[in-house]
Amino acid sequence: MRRIADSELILNERGAIYHLACRPEEVAHNIIIVGDQDRVPLVSKHFDKIEFKIQHREFVTHTGFVGNKRITCLSTGIGTDNIDIVMNELDALFNIDLETKTIKEKLTC
Repeated sequence: MRRIADSELILNERGAIYHLACRPEEVAHNIIIVGDQDRVPLVSKHFDKIEFKIQHREFVTHTGFVGNKRITCLSTGIGTDNIDIVMNELDALFNIDLETKTIKEKLTC
């Protein structure tokens, strides 16, 4: 399978996707997306347990549990450009092997 160019899939020093600063295991399959970064802690305070928190610029991510359900809440910041970044990077987290930078055979919606 074709490798995605480094310039098209930027990772930080942790091997996390650039803008969200998350690795695949740090994001749940159930995601609540909010605009304002200050809303993330307002949502995650209702989690029973928070296992991961990170912020990079206006992108704030909290992943935790409500009961046995793993949930991520993340912010997009302001504007449609940021929403595009978030959705594309979430897609990459689930559907691209970040180590080989190739598209996975089995895709996740």
